Amino acid sequence: MSGESEQDGDQFLELYDFRVRVAATYRERNEALRGGSDPKAVWRRFWQERNLIFATHPQSALDDRQKARFSRLDVFPYEPKLCVEADIDTDVEPQRLEVVTSGDESMPMTLVGTASFQLQEERQELSLYWIDVYGGGLFLPFRDTSSSTYGGGRYLIDSVKGSDFLPLDGSPHNRRVSLDFNYAYNPSCAYNHRWVCPLAPPQNRLPLEIRAGEKTYGDAV
Repeated sequence: MSGESEQDGDQFLELYDFRVRVAATYRERNEALRGGSDPKAVWRRFWQERNLIFATHPQSALDDRQKARFSRLDVFPYEPKLCVEADIDTDVEPQRLEVVTSGDESMPMTLVGTASFQLQEERQELSLYWIDVYGGGLFLPFRDTSSSTYGGGRYLIDSVKGSDFLPLDGSPHNRRVSLDFNYAYNPSCAYNHRWVCPLAPPQNRLPLEIRAGEKTYGDAV
C-alpha cells in the first residue's frame, strides 16, 4: 500500500508498526521461497496475512465502516507463468519527474533504471523509480489493460511501505530479480479516497492483461 492521510499523536507509531508488519510478510515470503516451499502455498499464506492486516490494523487502508463489511481482498487465481525473471538496467540517465497522484498534487521521483522481462512471448519493460522524499525508496508501479484491475495502476515494489522484490541467487547488487505479478496489489487510494497515492506513469503501462494479483476493490469509497 502507499499514500498517507493526515496523522497525529500515536498514529505515527501505528504507521511504523504497519510498515513493520508489511515488510515482514515480504521477508517471510522470500525466505520461504528460498527454502524451497511450494510457491502456491507461500502465495496463499501471504494473502491470508494481508487480509488480516486489512481487517484489523488501525493503519489499514479501509475505514471502520469498510472493515465491518470486509471479508477478503479479491485476487486472481495463482498463475505461475506470471512470475518472471527481470534484468535491472541502471545504465539510464537519471531523470527527475513529478509523478501524478490520486490527489491534487504530485510526488517527486527519479528514474533509476528499467526492469526488462519476457511475458506472453514478448519483451516487456517497466521503469524503476526512486521516491525523492526523506529516506527515499524504490518504486515499481504498472498498469495493464484488464477491466478487472484498478485503473490507476498497481504496485510490485514500494519499499517505503515495505513491499519488495526477490533478488535471484548470485545476482550482484540486485541486478536480476524475480518479479511476481501474483503479488501485485492496489495502492491505498483504490480502497478509500482519503488516501493520496502516486499513480503508475504512462511509460509503465503494459499493453496486455495481467490476470494475477489483486483485482479492483468492490467496496471502495
